[in-house]
Amino acid sequence: MEAQAARPDFWGIPEQAAKISEELAELKKTVGDLDDLDVELQMLAEGATEGDVAAATEKLEEKETLVFLSGRYDRENAVMTIHSGAGGQDAQDWGAMLMRMYSRYFERKGFKATILNESFGDGVTEGRVGYKEVSIYIKGLRAYGYLKKETGVHRLVRLSPFNAKHLRQTSFALVEVFPDFPKSELKDLELRPDDIRTDFYRSSGPGGQYVNKRESAVRITHIPTGVFATCQTERVQGQNRDRAMELLKMKLFHLMQESRESELSKIKGDRVSASWGNQIRNYVMDPYKLVKDTRTGMETSQVDEVLDGDLDEFIEAEIKLN
Repeated sequence: MEAQAARPDFWGIPEQAAKISEELAELKKTVGDLDDLDVELQMLAEGATEGDVAAATEKLEEKETLVFLSGRYDRENAVMTIHSGAGGQDAQDWGAMLMRMYSRYFERKGFKATILNESFGDGVTEGRVGYKEVSIYIKGLRAYGYLKKETGVHRLVRLSPFNAKHLRQTSFALVEVFPDFPKSELKDLELRPDDIRTDFYRSSGPGGQYVNKRESAVRITHIPTGVFATCQTERVQGQNRDRAMELLKMKLFHLMQESRESELSKIKGDRVSASWGNQIRNYVMDPYKLVKDTRTGMETSQVDEVLDGDLDEFIEAEIKLN
């Protein structure tokens, strides 16, 4: 990679060059961290306090996690979509809470997140705006590797802030994550014009306030499968259309891969899929406080910290599960 970066024509394809430079910097950092850790472990062998051992163990576990992020697309950027379930404002508010939780997690990891599309709930209550659906593009090395197992149903139990009797309410939201597939893999995915429907509409904000009075937002639907992609990030319609088409191809490519895996599962044995009613994690705020992952058994009573983006223990446990 260093030899590639030294070539005179290296920046001829800026997007590719930037990706290689980013990966090279990360690899150099990893090697440097391991060298430093090696020196630290040698010093510990000569005598160490419990605190020294605990600190070194934490560093080792952090590097161990990288070993599990060796899947084909684990180093890629990611696209996450949060869909609120049935249940009106409570479910839509839960979607907004998850959006905030992941946004804080992205900040902790140094990932850059961009909202691609957001569909707001009906009305505003106590200054709270909920999401029917929101899609985010997450840029960062190994973003997909860290986030891929967040796919599934997330269940919240709490006292509802949206009814006068303050009754306990259960809300659901579905999280979907797929990688930003390399363009080289998507180039052979041809879509027939007759199979595509393109709709234009106005980008909207909370309370129905238009952030753009022109119909710049774009939704492209693949008619045979019903799969669609939406983008309203840009103010220019053409840019939103191009981005929506890229996202649609990513979704269809991901669907094709899942279909292949489904066929393989018939041979290897059934694998539980993420679907409504099959939650991967429960967040309970009443009558007690507990966040528990149904797959790993990882749990904590620090619900507020988790909802503030402290997801490392849960995500690392998921990564190491398989």
